[in-house]
Amino acid sequence: MSTPSAAQHDDAGSHPDEKGGGRGGRPGRVVRSPLGWMLTGMAGVGVVSALTATGPGPVPALGAVAAVAVYGVVMRRVAGRSVPEAARLGSGREALRGGALGLGFVLVSTLLIAAFGGYSFSWAGNGFFSVTLSAAMVQAGAAVTEELMFRGFALQALEQLWGSRAALVITGLFFGVAHLGAPGASAWSSLAIAVEAGVMLGAAFLWRRSIWFVVGLHFAWNAAEQLLGIPVSGQTPQGMFTVVTHGSALLNGGAFGLETSIVPILISVLLTVPMLVLAGRNGGLRPRRPGLGSFGRTG
Repeated sequence: MSTPSAAQHDDAGSHPDEKGGGRGGRPGRVVRSPLGWMLTGMAGVGVVSALTATGPGPVPALGAVAAVAVYGVVMRRVAGRSVPEAARLGSGREALRGGALGLGFVLVSTLLIAAFGGYSFSWAGNGFFSVTLSAAMVQAGAAVTEELMFRGFALQALEQLWGSRAALVITGLFFGVAHLGAPGASAWSSLAIAVEAGVMLGAAFLWRRSIWFVVGLHFAWNAAEQLLGIPVSGQTPQGMFTVVTHGSALLNGGAFGLETSIVPILISVLLTVPMLVLAGRNGGLRPRRPGLGSFGRTG
């Protein structure tokens, strides 16, 4: 797969820094710094998610559309940068590629767990159209809003400050901690999500430099879990199948779901390593910028 072009956007220090210079003086410069636009953007998308994530019918998907609009406004008007990672051209292709990877990840993990006796499935008898449509709406909203916050805003802002490797580790850990509020969450579930989701999705973004690729991966992962009847981060929405777990929770993930099984964790590591290697070869791993302060200013 060819890697989409991604020009490095280095806006730190591009705004006037003289006393009283720039829009809004010092407060304006702080908001336009990497940490400033990261927090502004995450707050904006977070509000959209809170208002739409549990809404009926197409509301979560409409929330995803609104979140993309917020992302564009914050990046262009506050951060002062273009958004090639969210370009419309090629977005469908990137989403499908990411979706294929996410679907394969879940199916291989599930088949291995079932082969070792950890899962058994039965047909739930729910309406195919209604269940599939509901899963698509809910998981589209979740995938878009979470990826915009963590890979769009957080990873890129921290990368601008401290380089790709540090940003990957920090956002991975943050992603795991953010899921501590899920039903049945624990320190183990947080660590597992940090590794298999936070780090793997971050590596996928660094490789492809496309929000749509990681959105597709994230969406297919969660939607496949839901349709198979496997709990998604402690929640068990209506699916096409009913799953019964057998044996150790380390194998089947227990009540929290697939994410806390050792199987997908190991598979995610096998996927993350080559993605990071490819990112390095394609120039997608950026070094820490020497002399850059926490608000994106040198000195």
